[in-house]
Amino acid sequence: MDFSSKLIEEAVNAFSSLPGIGKKTALRLVIHLLQSDIQKTEKFSHSLLKMRTEIKFCTNCHNVSDENICNICSNQRRDNTTICVVENFRDILSIENTHHYHGTYHVLDGLISPIEGIGPDKLNIPSLINRIEKGEVKELIMALNPTIDGDTTIFYLSKIVSKYGIKITTIARGISFGGELEYVDDITLGRSISARLPFENYLSGQ
Repeated sequence: MDFSSKLIEEAVNAFSSLPGIGKKTALRLVIHLLQSDIQKTEKFSHSLLKMRTEIKFCTNCHNVSDENICNICSNQRRDNTTICVVENFRDILSIENTHHYHGTYHVLDGLISPIEGIGPDKLNIPSLINRIEKGEVKELIMALNPTIDGDTTIFYLSKIVSKYGIKITTIARGISFGGELEYVDDITLGRSISARLPFENYLSGQ
């Protein structure tokens, strides 16, 4: 793709570096901004920069937040006795959209993957243990992607928290093996949360 302007080319390259955006889509976005009022472009760029520089991560669950404690953890109407363990904050957005879950979350920020050199020490596991040790938690829902890495992480977590005597469940098998929660439709994901299974059933494949 040839450009008569180096500035246009650089802007197109910036947009096309984002996932799912090709050169043609990037060019349409750039042309739209070019033809818009400069105030609109300034507001657009300012919001992106403000998000990137001021975003925080909840000190309790590691979800993205505007404050030190996210609005889910600070919501007194949420069930603090139940923690839904997820891989990343995108999974929280997916589960929240189902409106089937009213507990709290814990973001691991990854999965155990020996092949990629990711061990338990690189995940937000110590803070999860700290929350459990406070004695309020009664159930852990393992809402991790049904993959080899997801299963490995579930087995590891279930082993280290077994001594606390809390209930461990997993999302139901409405989600096929190898799938990702981020791309599952709201109805299927909601039903999987509501029909969660005891961890023992997950081990036996029931």
